[in-house]
Amino acid sequence: MNKSIRFLSLSSIAFAGILFTNTISQSNIQEVKNVAESYEIKAVKIPNYMELAGERVPLEKADIKERMDRELLVNTYWQSNGLLLIKRANKFFPIIEPLLAKYGLPDDFKYLCVAESALINIPSSKGAAGYWHFMPATGREYGLEVNRNVDERYNLEKSTRVAAEYLKRAKKKLGSWTLAAAAYNAGNGRISQRMRQQKANDYYDLLLNTETGRYIFRILALKEVLSNPKKYGFVYDQDDLYTHPHTYDVKVDTAITNIANFAKNYGITYKDLKLVNPWLRETKLNNKSRKEYTIKIPIH
Repeated sequence: MNKSIRFLSLSSIAFAGILFTNTISQSNIQEVKNVAESYEIKAVKIPNYMELAGERVPLEKADIKERMDRELLVNTYWQSNGLLLIKRANKFFPIIEPLLAKYGLPDDFKYLCVAESALINIPSSKGAAGYWHFMPATGREYGLEVNRNVDERYNLEKSTRVAAEYLKRAKKKLGSWTLAAAAYNAGNGRISQRMRQQKANDYYDLLLNTETGRYIFRILALKEVLSNPKKYGFVYDQDDLYTHPHTYDVKVDTAITNIANFAKNYGITYKDLKLVNPWLRETKLNNKSRKEYTIKIPIH
């Protein structure tokens, strides 16, 4: 064998050995975290059984489990939003829960209210308003006064009654509370159309647009997290939670020319009064029809 060739071969073997040794040593090096050692993002375990208003979720189906997993992850790891929802729920659920019972709606629908508005009175980009997010036409159809001066979509008691009527009517038409909840998002007509087109009568068997396809799972995730906050890592003290002010009612069947003066007569500020009566949309109450309104007065 030519000496130069033999030398090259031995050199190649030696180089390969070095590479192999380096590979072994690299594999033995422990991977270094690029975050704090205690920081971990854990997969969320989906409960074995979930239901909405007594109707079981078919989690044994792969696509249903995957969609549920997505919403649980979003609502677990969007921590700031989750904690705000927990705080607001403590403020508004004691008001919403007896109203749902009064109007014959399952208690689980309080989570639909959370999904709609996050329990804040900010209108949607499409014009839906109030905690239950009604469009103006829907509010009027169900007997709410909706105009520039008075907008009863912002009245929690009255809008909860409307939500109950809408959902009970949808359930009677579509056959289940789950489909009724889907119709709250997409409309009775659209859900009925999809059921006819796809020859299906179960929400979980329907192929729907992205928003409505996620809607029920979002409600379910909110129910799971808000019902078991500490299970999902939310830590707080009772005094961290928000509370609703105590109020008493005053009946008014005349116009109020200046709401600030009206509030002052009861020893409160304009702001105090408006925060608990967000349905009063202007600085006055026109009331040309001499309708009787109930105005809440906060107790300090």
